[in-house]
Amino acid sequence: MNVGERHFRTIWLNEDGRSVDIIDQRWLPHEFRVETLKSAEEAATAIRDMWVRGAPLIGVTAAYGVALEMRNDPSDAALDAVWDRLHATRPTAINLKWALDGMRALLRPLPETERAAAAYRRAGELADEDVELNRGIGRNGLAIIRAIAARKTPGEPVNILTHCNAGWLATVDYGTATAPIYLAMEEGIAVHVYVDETRPRNQGAQLTAWEMAGHGVPHTLIVDNAGGHLMQRGAIDMVIVGTDRTTASGDVCNKIGTYLKALAAHDNHVPFYVALPSPTIDWTIADGLREVPIEERSGDEVSMVWGRAPDGTLCQVRISPDATAAANPAFDVTPARLVSGLITERGVAEASAAGLKALFPEKAKVSAA
Repeated sequence: MNVGERHFRTIWLNEDGRSVDIIDQRWLPHEFRVETLKSAEEAATAIRDMWVRGAPLIGVTAAYGVALEMRNDPSDAALDAVWDRLHATRPTAINLKWALDGMRALLRPLPETERAAAAYRRAGELADEDVELNRGIGRNGLAIIRAIAARKTPGEPVNILTHCNAGWLATVDYGTATAPIYLAMEEGIAVHVYVDETRPRNQGAQLTAWEMAGHGVPHTLIVDNAGGHLMQRGAIDMVIVGTDRTTASGDVCNKIGTYLKALAAHDNHVPFYVALPSPTIDWTIADGLREVPIEERSGDEVSMVWGRAPDGTLCQVRISPDATAAANPAFDVTPARLVSGLITERGVAEASAAGLKALFPEKAKVSAA
């Protein structure tokens, strides 16, 4: 996607051919900054402290982290150690483990002298593959938006509710939940996006809104709890969210609050779609509520809010009493029964083991529940 007049991905190999550049998302929407990662430890920090975020982008960043380590030390011991270090950064997003497993499986049989070059090459391929996966999601999701638009008065927008940020900032380019929206805009379909703020880190307000504004998508920022109200009044035509891990039976783990949006959508007969590339499917588990590890992050993300002060400086302010403890589960699980469909690069699957097996017969390992 473009920032001003220049096209950017969220991550790319630096001109020196060794270090890796990323868009440092901590500063958005107020400042656009590029950070250079020069070591696996810096890649781990970028993932853990959310300089980068979003399951697909986390996976690609981890792959580049392995490449950075292999340039420094291509031994078996270093390969295992960097897997452990990077895997520990964010436990919920399955793309992280998927990318790390793939890198280790590729590199282990190679001579140490070949590992760095192979790692950089594969990390670049993963980045390119992610872009193509998201384009496929966009095409398949566009068909849903097109069908809704056909039932509306000409010129009346398709009103879409999002949650958190599943845009190009969460991937290498295009995004998952936003890819169909961007393609609809390109096709001339009128759309309007309700962007919820997405506490506690406000990724909707800070990232999704920034994306929408930059791409010229009509949008309105709302508080998290306004989504159900708008659905009750017929103001929402569809919900599209992303996911950090989807089970083989169609349960969806996503940013905290997704489950509540799904409940409201179900109660008001609003279609609730999840957009995901296939690496986000965890084929080894079936029960999302029991088997997906839920990351617990610092309570400071709940108690503190980051923004621009009236004098233009960026600062954090506390919104709760100093003595008040805060809990911060980063994700929740939406049962498959609440999901209208899973928008993948191969098509739209029913949120079930059978639905996923139909699209990915070579990968499915879980029997229908």
